[in-house]
Amino acid sequence: MIPEDIHWHRTAPPPPTCHKVQGDLTADVVIVGAGLTGLRTAITLAEAGVDTVVLDAEKIGFGSSGRSGGQCNPIWRATPDDLRKKFGAAQAERLIRTTLTAADDLFDDIRRYNVDCEAEQNGWIQAAHTRSAADDLRHLHAAWAEVGADIRVMSTAETHQAVGSDAYDFALHHGRGGFVQPMALTRGYAKAAKAAGARLFEQAPAQKITQHGQKWQIETPQGIVTADQVILTTNAYTDDLWPGLRQTMLPMYSISLATAPLTPEQQASALPGRKTISDTRLAIFYARYDAGNRLIFGCVGSNNSARTLGGVGRLLNGLHTVFPQLKGIAIECTWAGRIGVTQDMMPRMHEPAAGVLAGVGFSGRGIAMTSVMGRSLARKVLGGHNDDLPFPVSMIKPIPFHEVSRRMVPLMAPSMSLKDRASVVWDRMTPAASKKET
Repeated sequence: MIPEDIHWHRTAPPPPTCHKVQGDLTADVVIVGAGLTGLRTAITLAEAGVDTVVLDAEKIGFGSSGRSGGQCNPIWRATPDDLRKKFGAAQAERLIRTTLTAADDLFDDIRRYNVDCEAEQNGWIQAAHTRSAADDLRHLHAAWAEVGADIRVMSTAETHQAVGSDAYDFALHHGRGGFVQPMALTRGYAKAAKAAGARLFEQAPAQKITQHGQKWQIETPQGIVTADQVILTTNAYTDDLWPGLRQTMLPMYSISLATAPLTPEQQASALPGRKTISDTRLAIFYARYDAGNRLIFGCVGSNNSARTLGGVGRLLNGLHTVFPQLKGIAIECTWAGRIGVTQDMMPRMHEPAAGVLAGVGFSGRGIAMTSVMGRSLARKVLGGHNDDLPFPVSMIKPIPFHEVSRRMVPLMAPSMSLKDRASVVWDRMTPAASKKET
């Protein structure tokens, strides 16, 4: 049986020394959640001289930040026009401008803070699994190219060559994309935050939040943290600390495997340019290399174990579908993690009360956009106006019938996989001209 072991945890550099809460503490700002968003927020605040405390219920990077695929996919699923219709022209333009630089800003951060996280900015291949999906990608390309995105259409031959497979006949190439070792990035941010003066506390679950005059208090089992400002950055691992926040997103699951290191010949045949790839399936397939030349392959799962409801079989079937030349390759481990998914697949920056902020819901775009959110949250605390921020600042609005939808989440992965297989069969059976007419 393939062992379950979070690959990134075992290959990342060691974390900085953190502390446990022992007695009551005071700070200017307390951040709940020591993942990418919370730590990037802490860096900017601490650099500005703000006394910042970061609390995590587990260890640094325990949640999505240490479990994701580590892909920097910098373009939204929505087009710029979609964003304008949703947010209005001014807000959308700020978000569009920020989106265009998000990937470069991330890799600049990595260099600035000397983060050892296996970062490679070699581009992102966004591949269509059917002709209908290819039409959608053509529309996405035209819309984002018009506003200046580094995005181009790949020919069929170029797609086959770049992927190392004929599983896809159409793809977009996003030149600013890339990948990182996500736990290494998280620990690197933690080291930078600590070096700037932030205080980091692990195994300190926030159990209750209360207001006392102009101050906020976070209760942990070991003591109370009192601060002027609270920032909640727990994303898919959000509990009921603040009423309604958990209900603004659904906890979808990403499952992944790590192969044994590939030989030079195998590397030349599968993703030979070491680009990251993801496709248009509902139960999305994605792949990239790590620094040890292992291929990391992932898709959508059902819960915190990759083994549930055929998860490992789905991973292996996906790997062999995209890279049939790797059949028989040894698999070192599999793992799973939650992703916070909102209804419109866009992040949320909330201000539910004066002195309380939250940044959650990255919906599969977390590697690039958690850093954008972290800088935005810090800018807001430091006096920035809402009209200067890339994300709109809103009150909390729970998803209708959230509990019913949440209970259905384990069934979504196999259901989406069935729909994906049906769409591929339909695509193969339907002549191109007939399909276009329908």
